[in-house]
Amino acid sequence: MQPLYIQVHASDNVAIIVNPDGLAAGTEFPNGLRLREAIPQSHKVALRTVEQGEPVRRYGQVIGFAKRRIEAGDWVREELVELPTPPPLDQLPLATAVPPELPPLEGYTFQGYRNADGTTGTRNILGITTTVQCVAPTVEYAVQRIRQELLPRFPNVDDVVALTHTYGCGVAIDAPGAEIPIRTLRHLASHPNFGAAPLVVSLGCEKLQPSRLFPDQQLPSASGPHLPVLSAEAYLIRLQDHELRGFAETVAAILRYAEKRLEELNRRQRVACPASELSVGLQCGGSDAFSGVTCNPAVGFAADLLVRAGATVIFGEVTEVRDAVHLLTPRAATVDVALDLIREMRWYDEYLARGRADRSANPTPGNKRGGLVNVVEKALGSIAKSGTSALRAVAGPGERVRSKGLVFAATPASDFICGTLQLPSMNLHVFTTGEGSPYGLALVPVVKVSSRTALAERWPDLIDIDAGRIATGEATIAELGWQIFHYLLEVASGSKKPWAERWGLHNALALFNPAPVT
Repeated sequence: MQPLYIQVHASDNVAIIVNPDGLAAGTEFPNGLRLREAIPQSHKVALRTVEQGEPVRRYGQVIGFAKRRIEAGDWVREELVELPTPPPLDQLPLATAVPPELPPLEGYTFQGYRNADGTTGTRNILGITTTVQCVAPTVEYAVQRIRQELLPRFPNVDDVVALTHTYGCGVAIDAPGAEIPIRTLRHLASHPNFGAAPLVVSLGCEKLQPSRLFPDQQLPSASGPHLPVLSAEAYLIRLQDHELRGFAETVAAILRYAEKRLEELNRRQRVACPASELSVGLQCGGSDAFSGVTCNPAVGFAADLLVRAGATVIFGEVTEVRDAVHLLTPRAATVDVALDLIREMRWYDEYLARGRADRSANPTPGNKRGGLVNVVEKALGSIAKSGTSALRAVAGPGERVRSKGLVFAATPASDFICGTLQLPSMNLHVFTTGEGSPYGLALVPVVKVSSRTALAERWPDLIDIDAGRIATGEATIAELGWQIFHYLLEVASGSKKPWAERWGLHNALALFNPAPVT
């Protein structure tokens, strides 16, 4: 393979090495550039001399400043690049370059499950919601019994999932920020893939009482052999009620009402639904320097196709957007949407400051091994997932997205917390990765897109789509974007299952709780 590098923008003074094994010192490119030292794949080479204090540019943007003179052909590593200050939030352009509406994309459908509340599911799952961690072992035991004894009798039901978590008690439940985990759980309980109706298991003495979790429901004060109904299709079981005697009877009660829900869910049938009823969450994990030129742009192209089809596309990860926010506020559909985005950036700046941290704490050792020098470079590559359409709305942490088009959901960048906060609003998930991750979610299918062919070849039974072919010219961003779009329709219909779903790889829920723990 001839020596190759990728320069994203004509103004860039660095590029990344494409060759899978890296390149040795002395390697010469066709344009005459010669490497002064060996450089691994995905790491940066200086295309010209960069003087001390001069900007280091990638994506046509400043990713830092040279700490010392960097010669053409040098390996541009983290220790050579000083982190710049983030874009000032009070000086950002607001809705100054709103993209024109993309031409509509009509006629694309998937086979989904329609719900009475107007939502659409891509899977048919029995969901059991818990109000507190104390009941988690009991519910998980009951889930094992349900899978073994009940589920085989209901062939139209895909699975049973327990929404267990570490929240619910020992917390300052009225403190600022406490509403984030509560509303996340509330929306998860009525997820479209659950048929939009919950079966709830409570302990009884916890701070997160069912009446707080579901304030719009008329909840009975006690349960017994005739368990109370939250609504026409939702049930509540309290373990501490006197009528429930012992562990075996408690589990039997859960199974009894699980069977009722299974009977209801088993009557659901897939029907043809327009692609506009998809709600797709986008996330990075184990990003590398290829992510911003292969998998993320390809997903961004697919995001534009989804928006054209009338669907909802959700991206998040505040710390992996913060240093590129100046490229997003001009794309906001209105000034108010731009201000909403700034509000979430500011809230997170203040949140990190309270913890005596800043966004420089974000990159992982794997990100750096993959060639990313800092969070600025990571953010510029991350936002490529958002495509080119106008930003239509911004949702706070744990809020359910109800807008169509491109939406920013304010989440931490942590894979597990980001996925949990996006879950209430999505019925499909796309996860891009450069270093690799076996990440999966129980509630929705997770489609993995790799940034490098080497990763797809090393993990052929974990990576669903290889975007690394873009780097070598074997495929274009548009070709991969269409491939992802069509694959998502097949996954939504249940005709294809991504690898994480086939293996049953499900990460635990990770609620975001910025409030104090007591």
